[in-house]
Amino acid sequence: MSNMIILMGSVRKGGNTDLLVQAFAEGARRNNTVEIISVADYRVNPCIGCNSCFTREGNRCFQEDDMVQIYEKLKNADIVVAASPVYFYGISAQLKAVVDRLHTPMRNTFSIKKLGLLLVGAAGLPELFDAILMQYRMILDYFQLEDIGSVLVRGVREKGDIKGNAALGEAYELGLSIGMENKICRG
Repeated sequence: MSNMIILMGSVRKGGNTDLLVQAFAEGARRNNTVEIISVADYRVNPCIGCNSCFTREGNRCFQEDDMVQIYEKLKNADIVVAASPVYFYGISAQLKAVVDRLHTPMRNTFSIKKLGLLLVGAAGLPELFDAILMQYRMILDYFQLEDIGSVLVRGVREKGDIKGNAALGEAYELGLSIGMENKICRG
């Protein structure tokens, strides 16, 4: 059983990203320990690129904010799933702040082996997710992480538009599939 953290980047409670995360987590909880971190509930300042974390004791950031709590949760995670609405072809500012704050040697102490992605966008453009997917692939390659998969949903703008969308079933099935390989291997 893996420890999974879902970094949910939407500020809209009960919105489309939140509903997609809930469907995914419902499936994932069958074979994993799952914690959803709604990053909007944490005060996380953006990284300023000072690199002081490279020389400070314990690689601590000089900024005193809630990122310390997120670091603690990530230290015990085997799997991280990033979930975000898409704003101007990128992830939300709240999630981006968390991702950028992982520019610290502290990340080398984490046991994360796998990464997943859940995205929701209002537009129906075929290239809607391209910029995020490029960054995602680069992160997978750089940190040598296994891709557990992704669910990408276009054309859901208003709160609740995702209800009845096949993507909720896809998210549930993707979540359910994580950890199943361990059950199959063990017989």
